[in-house]
Amino acid sequence: MKKVLVAYYSYSGNTKSVAQKIQEITGGDLFEIKPVQQYPNSYNEVVNQAKSEKAQEFKPELIDNGNISDYDTIYIGTPVWWYTFATPIRTFLAENDFTGKTIMPFCTHGGGGASSTYADMQKLCPNAKVKEGFTSYENTAKVSDIQNWIEK
Repeated sequence: MKKVLVAYYSYSGNTKSVAQKIQEITGGDLFEIKPVQQYPNSYNEVVNQAKSEKAQEFKPELIDNGNISDYDTIYIGTPVWWYTFATPIRTFLAENDFTGKTIMPFCTHGGGGASSTYADMQKLCPNAKVKEGFTSYENTAKVSDIQNWIEK
């Protein structure tokens, strides 16, 4: 029996909501990716910090890097920050070995779509099979849409 992990980073709660729906559908284990240093509450401050971190390919320290070794399929969720995944996801991807794993990426965004989020995940996990991602605007993901994506 294949084991499923639903790992996610969520700033505002939108990505967490999608992750919880995926967990309910799949029965997988839920893992929240949390940076040691929390991001500011001010939207504008986060936007500026995210832009700087992306330019530097920064990897914030995480409270726990997780343990993916027992899982075959890993759903990885992120908000889209500056056209790609949030930097805590960069750390999670860099600190774990995804060789032979299947990654099911998903993201939430505020209007710019997934942009290069999924292609960037593939670049950081060249030995994993990164499947087509699920993208939702803010907190609009419907369970039926998520179910259809999973079944594809």
